[in-house]
Amino acid sequence: MPQVHGCDVFRVAMPRGRRPESILVRLTDSGGTVGWGEVAVPDGSRGPDPVWADIEERMGPAVLGLEWDRPEDVSAVADLGSHRAAAAVDMACWDLWCRERGLPLAHALGGTRTSIVTGVRITPEPMLETVVTRVNQAVGAGHTRVTVQVRPGWDIEPVRAIRHAYPALAMVADAGHAYTESPEHLRVLEALDAYGLLAVERPFPADDLSAHARLQRQIATAVAPEVGDPDTLEAALSMEAGRVLNLRVCELGGLTAARSAHDLAYAAGWDVWCTGTGAFGIGQAAAVALAALPGCTLPSDVTDPAGGPAFVSPPVRSSGGMVGVPLTQPGLGHQIDEERIGRLARRRTRIPTT
Repeated sequence: MPQVHGCDVFRVAMPRGRRPESILVRLTDSGGTVGWGEVAVPDGSRGPDPVWADIEERMGPAVLGLEWDRPEDVSAVADLGSHRAAAAVDMACWDLWCRERGLPLAHALGGTRTSIVTGVRITPEPMLETVVTRVNQAVGAGHTRVTVQVRPGWDIEPVRAIRHAYPALAMVADAGHAYTESPEHLRVLEALDAYGLLAVERPFPADDLSAHARLQRQIATAVAPEVGDPDTLEAALSMEAGRVLNLRVCELGGLTAARSAHDLAYAAGWDVWCTGTGAFGIGQAAAVALAALPGCTLPSDVTDPAGGPAFVSPPVRSSGGMVGVPLTQPGLGHQIDEERIGRLARRRTRIPTT
């Protein structure tokens, strides 16, 4: 993603001094129809991203040698790479398959909504006033939910400040796995229960569902554990380790797995919201289609940063706290600016059919 002069919006998504990066997958069929997928390069990554090797050396050749009738069939090669690699390839397969058949992606996934209510994420800031200012900007733009990132030592104060300024605003506290079951940390998590939060997200390490279950029994606020696959979700449901699910497409391994997770959570009565990924609009467009599913009852993080450059047309951006679901165009429902993306690419590879 290029530097955006006069616009600090990407500070919300990335550490200072870094520009967002994504790996894009472009899948072409024999007739020339193209499907796209995107996965963000993680914050703070250094050196070659293993996702690139997964796609280039294993998943790409396997997909090109696979006979498949539906995108779900491609899950057979998902184990050849990480969840993030699988997500990018799976997304491209869904987009290609839908474009070939003239189907909107949202309808192909089973979506029933025509528009999505949007929320935004607020990163930690040195000054509480700055946090409240960013929330004010989000509310002014029409967003009805904010997710504030918390961490030990920066938790109760920002939540209290936001709640004081906006008593009725829906708010999620994303702990980013930073807490333990130490008495000090549990006191903080229990104290957050007094501020009417929509959810406490990812309080403990993802593999410690028992800790999430114990916390859910102690607080009235819904706990949202991070779930990396449907099997883990089934375990979380049986253990009552939460009541809310954030569908993170890349962590789940793509749209196929995310839809399965949605179906399980919806059937169990959990509330659901979606989070997009990447800075080029492709991941966000896929998340919009996923958020159209009937169980996605909460505002979703599915828009790209307003004020930044747009690489898909129309841009995936909120208007008055809503983003429309493309239902008149096939696939993702957006045209991809291939020429502009090509000029920005610092690395590319082509995997031909054999």
